[in-house]
Amino acid sequence: MTDVIWSQQPLFGIAATIVVYALARLIHSRVSWVHPILFCSVILIGFLWIGDIPLTDYQVGADMLSLLLGPATVALGVPIYKHRHLVKRQFKAIVLSITCGSLVGVVSVAALMVSLDGARDVVLSILPKSVSSPIAVEISRTIGGMPELSAVFSVVTGVIGSMFGMLFLRRTGIKDNVSLGLAMGTAAHGFGTSRSLAESEMQGTFSGLAMGLAGLITSVLFIPLYLFL
Repeated sequence: MTDVIWSQQPLFGIAATIVVYALARLIHSRVSWVHPILFCSVILIGFLWIGDIPLTDYQVGADMLSLLLGPATVALGVPIYKHRHLVKRQFKAIVLSITCGSLVGVVSVAALMVSLDGARDVVLSILPKSVSSPIAVEISRTIGGMPELSAVFSVVTGVIGSMFGMLFLRRTGIKDNVSLGLAMGTAAHGFGTSRSLAESEMQGTFSGLAMGLAGLITSVLFIPLYLFL
């Protein structure tokens, strides 16, 4: 009976997601270490499990929210265009910084996994962890990794980066919004960009730029890296 009721309510997934996320944002405003997306995911999973609600029923409505990811991503181009004069002025340094950051992110985790005798398919799956999930999944599929595992690594990396990245960078003395944005976008993709946008538009601008360029640069870097591995 439960299956029938929920399957006939496509707005359930939308309403549940929005309400829980709003609650998560409220809690985050009072307890800063509580990550809204992580909190939202845990609560929704628990709610579906306790209520014995099939994931497919939840997705009937929740998948509609996924349609907004495209426009939301495109919207990141608005602040980039607004600050295009700054981007043009520092473009070479920006590309070099993102390239170095992407390369270090891939090589460091590869060295760590190899030193721990990680299975080849697991190593290949974790390499694209610092790019957004859609890009990580395609890279993983191309190089012989496990796309599903790569998506998990990407999300975990983003959550951890958004939770602790800004604190770490500021503890090391980095306060410039351009530098902070580039670092967050390169290391923590969309999650990091969301965190940067909460700080300032300038920081979010360069974080969004870094997220896009890091995805492109990382994809190119995997051509020689895969041959080496």
